[in-house]
Amino acid sequence: MKFGCAQGELYVGFVLSNQLGNRLITKVLKPGDVFVFPIGMIHFQLNVGKTNAVAFAGLSSQNPGVITIANAVFGAKPPINPDVLTKAFQVDKDVTSYLQSQFWCDNN
Repeated sequence: MKFGCAQGELYVGFVLSNQLGNRLITKVLKPGDVFVFPIGMIHFQLNVGKTNAVAFAGLSSQNPGVITIANAVFGAKPPINPDVLTKAFQVDKDVTSYLQSQFWCDNN
């Protein structure tokens, strides 16, 4: 995805895959800056300015799809074994059980 900042300041980034050491790549975009998110990478954008931000995204398809990680992991049907999530996220089993008990809406 190509992502351009038209107004404000945006902190953007993505995480490289496991094979690449889960390295975080970030940048603060100012008006006129463009950032490219590689296909399939977990990515984010956050307004860090003192005003509203405006950005434009160019995608590779009319419907590239969305995977909301929390919904997919903690809202899986049937549920993922909490022991798996406890190890993966390195949190207490009570935390994973609590998160799995929450209502995870489908935002696609």
